[in-house]
Amino acid sequence: MFIGREKELSRLSRLKEDDRSHFVAVYGRRRIGKTYLIREAYKNDFLFQHAGLSRGGMVNQLNAFSASLELSGCHLKKKPESWMEAFNALRGFITLSDKEKKILFIDELSWMDTPRCDLLIALEYFWNTFASNRNDIILIVCASATSWMLSKIIHNKGGLYNRLTEEINLQNFTLKECEEFTKGKGLILTRNQILQYYMIFGGVPYYWEFIEKGLSLHQNIDNILFSENAPLKNEFKYIFSSTFKKPEVYQKIVEALGTKKVGMTREEIIEKTGIENSGALSTKLEELESCGFIRKYYAFGMKKKNAIYQLFDNFSLFYYSFLEKYPTDEHFWSNQINTPKVNTYLGLAFERVCLEHIKEIKMKLGISGVYTEVNSWYCKKDDEKGLFGSQIDLLIVRKDQVINLCEMKYSDTDYTIKKDFDESMRRKISDLKNGTKTKYAIFPTLITTYGLVKNSYSSNIQQTIILEDLFA
Repeated sequence: MFIGREKELSRLSRLKEDDRSHFVAVYGRRRIGKTYLIREAYKNDFLFQHAGLSRGGMVNQLNAFSASLELSGCHLKKKPESWMEAFNALRGFITLSDKEKKILFIDELSWMDTPRCDLLIALEYFWNTFASNRNDIILIVCASATSWMLSKIIHNKGGLYNRLTEEINLQNFTLKECEEFTKGKGLILTRNQILQYYMIFGGVPYYWEFIEKGLSLHQNIDNILFSENAPLKNEFKYIFSSTFKKPEVYQKIVEALGTKKVGMTREEIIEKTGIENSGALSTKLEELESCGFIRKYYAFGMKKKNAIYQLFDNFSLFYYSFLEKYPTDEHFWSNQINTPKVNTYLGLAFERVCLEHIKEIKMKLGISGVYTEVNSWYCKKDDEKGLFGSQIDLLIVRKDQVINLCEMKYSDTDYTIKKDFDESMRRKISDLKNGTKTKYAIFPTLITTYGLVKNSYSSNIQQTIILEDLFA
């Protein structure tokens, strides 16, 4: 059963009705469902499809391409010895085809780009001199190596510049889509259980395939990550090696960001990692952001040059919290229930989940149609300026001159506001007003799992959003 991706599916399906050729790039992190989406959109009705080899030089890649041509019905007089010859063979095969739409799907294109092979020159020649001049070709290229796709295809500065007709960056499932996925598998999970699984694995569809019926959530997590033959025990290192051609620097950046909850400035990343301050660092940060590993944000009211980079990927966050030192206990997660470390992690991970569901939060606030900017904000203690020193993880700054100052609290029961929380919220509001000189109204907003216990402090909260609202 195919879940979600309605917009992407519609975009791809509509291309079959168009009277011109299309060049489509689909990219996104490992396991996100790129190939599955493309096959679902076209029901495997490809004139030609091929997947690059994860290993192998130019000769092996060309031999595999030749085999795919022959499997598609192309009769080769001789195997091509260069990519120019290979794409010329594909060109001849297309010319002889009587299919109304010639749909070509090349998966893991980046793996085919071996050193000095001139793959992109051949692809450029094929599209610019042949395919783009027809009205019946849909060429889809795809790769998990997002950095390669961005630099070589999407932001290509050579002959493929501005040649793409469609670009699809496949994102994580939402909580709602994950719920639909689990129901489709016949699993019975509460929304809090879905949230807890999401806080570890995020909305990557592949990871949700491993949940087994008849096991508790904690048993499932032990089986998937901590048992002797756990299928995802070594997943973290494969994420980076499959997404980036030279993963070491990217991993170093993510590792550094994993040490600081609120994130780091560019200068702090350089100081922590020793990476040279250059355009190459800018590119790597952009690529990590495009892949969903990190997020870039600007503190409200501060200069745009002071961007903060924050670790955003759920699985990476979990890895640095629990997996990096390879626990040997096969029941590690079951034995960690209600420990301070896990409770701290759940609070931190819940904040990330909320940040991934801003659209749903705005819907509950009734401001879906209002222009907003999503920010964080911080200030240091400054007695002269009357600042207590605050860190605010989520501000929704609205065009209607309101700021929702959001506190995100994970709880197993209805959340009870106590004196220290109330004092902290009042200090944050004071700091925000004094530190930014904003004239906007500030609405204290609570985002929690189940609801808010009514007491003498609860009336100070203007709006409450619960887990159910994140599933909208």
